[in-house]
Amino acid sequence: MNTIVHVVRHGEVFNPQKVLYGRLPGYKLSELGVQMAKAVAQYFSGRDVTYVVASPLERAQQTAEPIAAEFGLEIASDERLLESINMFEGRTVGVGDGALRDPRNWWTIRDPFTPSWGEPYRVVADRMTAAVLAARDAAAGHEAVAVSHQLPIWILRRWMERKRLWHDPRRRQCSLASVTSFHFEGETLAGVGYTEPAGHLLGLSQDAFKAKGA
Repeated sequence: MNTIVHVVRHGEVFNPQKVLYGRLPGYKLSELGVQMAKAVAQYFSGRDVTYVVASPLERAQQTAEPIAAEFGLEIASDERLLESINMFEGRTVGVGDGALRDPRNWWTIRDPFTPSWGEPYRVVADRMTAAVLAARDAAAGHEAVAVSHQLPIWILRRWMERKRLWHDPRRRQCSLASVTSFHFEGETLAGVGYTEPAGHLLGLSQDAFKAKGA
């Protein structure tokens, strides 16, 4: 029995202050983000999607809405798909703002391998794997869509591909509204695919090449 679980990153978020919003409530899709979500829904049109699940955060739920509507499905929520915990949540920590050069933050960023500033990568990998396997079982023999966030999706992929979890955030292959697909033959992972249904919109996004926002 072949099953595919497509893990989607949400679309662009309205975030004029450029903060690392993490799990903070109230951060919703921008107008461009809504277009991205529609592009993803169009990409799935005609496929055999029988289950849609999303992180409880607004941006993920909004991204899931047009996908679920395409198939007349309800959106399930799974907290295991949530954004990763980050100690810099609510702050601006982008390049050039000085936060990473501030000695008061050096203890927080001392360990890039666990990492010391947030949820351990292994914890993220375990919960995301559990969420994907649950989605696989819910759509057994068909296709499922799970909407999550950049870092958890990338950690999931690296874990599934048996790669080390610590990495350079600038090299994540997980753009806005991208689709990372896990192909299962029975309970065995047979392959991983990646596509960008909203790729034609990325050039319009100020956040397209930033890891901040996750």
